[in-house]
This record gives sequence, C-alpha cells and structure tokens, in this order.
Amino acid sequence: MFRGILGRKKKLGPPTALSRFSPITRRILAVNMLALAVLVVGLLYVGEYRDGLINAEVEAMTTQADLIAAALGEAAVGAEGSDDQRLIVDVARQVVRRLADISKTRAQLIDHEGHVVTDSQFLVGPGGTVRIDSLPPPEEEWSVFGFFLGIYDRIGRWLRGTRTEHIDLDVLGASSNLAETRRALVGEHGSAIFSAPDGTLIISVAAPVQRYKRVLGALLLFRDSRTIDEAVFQVRLDILKVFAIALLVTIALSVYLAGTIAQPLRRLAAAADRVRRGVAHHYMLPDLSGRTDEIGELGGALKEMTEALWQRMNAIEGFAADVAHEIKNPLTSLRSAVETAARVQDPEQQRKLMAIIQDDISRLDRLISDISDASRLDAELSRAEMSPVDLDGLVALLIDSVSASAADQGVRLVLDRCDDGPCRVLGLEDRLVQVFRNVIGNALSFSPKGGEIRLSVAKADGAVTVAVEDQGPGIPPGMEKQIFERFYQERPESEKFGTHSGLGLSISKQIIDAHRGSIRAENREDDTGNIIGARFVVTLPAEEE
Repeated sequence: MFRGILGRKKKLGPPTALSRFSPITRRILAVNMLALAVLVVGLLYVGEYRDGLINAEVEAMTTQADLIAAALGEAAVGAEGSDDQRLIVDVARQVVRRLADISKTRAQLIDHEGHVVTDSQFLVGPGGTVRIDSLPPPEEEWSVFGFFLGIYDRIGRWLRGTRTEHIDLDVLGASSNLAETRRALVGEHGSAIFSAPDGTLIISVAAPVQRYKRVLGALLLFRDSRTIDEAVFQVRLDILKVFAIALLVTIALSVYLAGTIAQPLRRLAAAADRVRRGVAHHYMLPDLSGRTDEIGELGGALKEMTEALWQRMNAIEGFAADVAHEIKNPLTSLRSAVETAARVQDPEQQRKLMAIIQDDISRLDRLISDISDASRLDAELSRAEMSPVDLDGLVALLIDSVSASAADQGVRLVLDRCDDGPCRVLGLEDRLVQVFRNVIGNALSFSPKGGEIRLSVAKADGAVTVAVEDQGPGIPPGMEKQIFERFYQERPESEKFGTHSGLGLSISKQIIDAHRGSIRAENREDDTGNIIGARFVVTLPAEEE
C-alpha cells in the first residue's frame, strides 16, 4: 500500500551524473533552468537596443553631414554672388578630407551633375591618386558564443522580417546612383543602411551642399557598424555573466530545495517499505514533526497511519486469540459430552448430557453472533452517515420496552428526563440503542429483587450525559476499566453460565468511541464508604445548534 503511494522501486543501471539526482531534483532543476533560460533568451534579443543605436548613429551622422556641407558651402564655392556659382574642387577636397578624418567617416562630394568630385578615401598628389584603406580589425578567434549569437541574430531578423540591401564596397565609388544621393541633389536629406559582404552594416547619410538656397552638390558620409556591434556584444556579454551567476545560484537553490523534498520522501518510502516487508514488527516512520510544511504534514499523517495500522493489527491478533480461546471452551465441553453420551446407556444420564450439548451449542451460537457483530462493527461505523438522535426520547422508549422484563425480576426503572432543552447528538440510532440496552441489561443482571435502576439524561458544556445507576454489588475494586475488555466475565452467581459472551460492554465502548464520546464505570458509595451499587456514565458531544 505504501509503495503505491510513494512510488514503485525500479532496478537501475550504473549511476550516471544525472541519475544521481532524484526525479524530483531533476524536475525542479529543469523547471527553474527553463524559466531562467527563457528570461535570458529574451534579454539577449537586443533588437530594439541595436535599432536605437543605429538611429542615434544616423542622427549624429546627419548632423555631421550638415556641418561639413555648411563648411563646403562657405569655403569651397567660387564666384560668390554671381549666377555661375560652383564648387572649388581643390578647396573642397581639403575640407572633405580634414573633416571626414575628424568625424571618422568616409565622405564623398558629388556635384550637381552626379559626378564624384572627391572621396576622402582617395588622396590626389604629384604621383597621382592614392587610395586609403583602413586596416581591418584583428581577426577574432572563432568562438562558440559568437557562432551561436550569429545564428540567433539571423533567426531574430528572419522572425522580424528585417531585410537590408547588400552592397559591394566598390559600388560606393559610384555612389551618385544611390537613392539618398538623388534626394540630396534636390535639396533633401537621405539615409540608408546596407549590408557589407562581411556581415557588418554600412550606414549612409546624404546632405545637400547649398549656397544661397542653391544646391551645388551632395555630401555623402559612410560609416560601418563595428562600434555598434561591439556595444551590443558587450551588453550581451554582461547579460551572460549575470546569467552564469544566476544559473549557479539557481542550481544550488534547486538542489537544496529538492533535497528538502526528495530526501524526506525517500526516508518515508524506505521506512514504509520496511513496514510492508515486516523487517521490524513495530518499525515506525521517521519523525518529521519538526517541519512546518506539507512534508511534515505528510510525515505526521503517515506516522499516525502506521501507528493506527499496528494497533489495528495487534487488535486483530488479540481478537483472534481471544476468539479461539472462547470458542475452544464450549467446543471442548461439547466434544466431551458427545463422547460420553456415546458410551452412556442410562437414559437419565443421556438426557443430562443432551442438555449440556444444547447449552454448549446455544453458547457457541451466541458467541459467534456477538463475534460477528463485533468484527463488522468498525466497517459499519466508518461507512454509515450519522444523523441527529434525541437521547432523552430514545432512553424513554428503551425503558418502556424493557420495563416488562424488569418488572418480572422485581426491579423498578426510574428516568430523570433532560430539562436543559433538546438533548440531541449526532449518531447512529440503532447502535446507540444497542449501547444503552447492553448497559441496562447489565444493570438488570446485578440488581437485587426489589431494587431500583435510575437513569438520568442531562446536558452541560456542549455534551449530553446518560447515567445508569443500580443497587447491585458494584464493580470489583480496580476492575473499572477491565470490564470493557473483550470476553470479560464477572457475572452474578445466580445467573446460568454461558448466558453472556462477555462482548457486550466491549462493543458498547467501541460504538461510543466511534461517536467521539466516552463511557466509564464506577462504584456508588454511601456516606460511610460502603459500595451501594454501580454507575455507568455515557457522554456524547451534543449536536451543534
């Protein structure tokens, strides 16, 4: 039964690093790490942050382009005030070269006819035109982190539907065909983002070069996204550092949490298995009452259940032994009488032996009936639904039903009715009738002729009490509790042997206990301390009004 609750054992192979953890530990680790992983994946998606950096870069480059274009409009335009204003190429080259170097960009100046006037990447000297190429950054070693981040970025761009136009760097030399260039030649600003063959982005902005509102050309600035990529990479690296620390803390806390759950459960399961296998007859489950959580409640419940099971098993064993002993006595007498009757020829002796046989058979029948009633009593009390019972009316009706037999014995029954309102309890009426019938019958057995049995019903402190007092010899001193044990026999000498099975008071106590009440026996004494009878007191919880 315990294994069904706490799990079946399985034969496992050699332990692996993961199998050393219990299933609960693995589940807790998986859930906590999954939640942390989802959070980190979301944080690593820095698309909005990257877009913000790119937009800021576009605005900054636009401002730089306006400043350079204004400088060109003031310093590199000839024939001021005339209609034939034009760009002074030599001056324009110097201005573009100096300012592009300061702004860390590549700059191109295009005249109004769409020809490239100057490019900061080219220098014009006595020996001809020299091209200036920036040295590429040191090639980074391949890393798993960078590889997976690249895949992650591609998936993110695919999910967002982001598309960038690919462009060859050599095409920038003919940038007069770009859309932003055409917009700048008509007096507007333009910007665009291209994807270079190496995967980096190229940001392009264009601004018109004007003199007195007349557009004389277009200035284009280009810059790659390496600075932005490094900033984004650094942010991601910081996130992963925090993730690594959080992951270690999560694993440590998960293992600790799982240990506080799995270890006690394993101890409970092992103890329950030992109880099932019967390694120790009274082996108890571990005491987890010090815990104030659900595990402690489970441990306490299982411990109480185990103790109740042992008590029930001990009770069954004791009951079986008592039954065997009690049945053996009439069977022995019956066998002896039958064997003797077979050898005796005297009719008178045979009649006596037959009377003994009939008495033993009646005693066996009575004993088996009471044993059957006692054995099924627990199951009946656990299944039956209790209902309100008026004890005052029940005792009154019971007295009416036994008054005739009491009168035959010369015993008078007196009832003191309950005058404290309704004396109702929640219970099983038939079983409560059985209790009071047993107690009244016991009192009738010990009451002398001409005696009186007084019954009283009272209600106080949330309980209903029924007392039955007789004027018999009382209870042997020190036996007030033993009389409720099974097969206890202490009957009047005038009573025929075997009339009672000795289970009546035991069954009565069992019924009252199931009703969360109590039954006790005591002697009645006079002023001088002499015993003048016995008193049985039954107390039951009153029905809540």
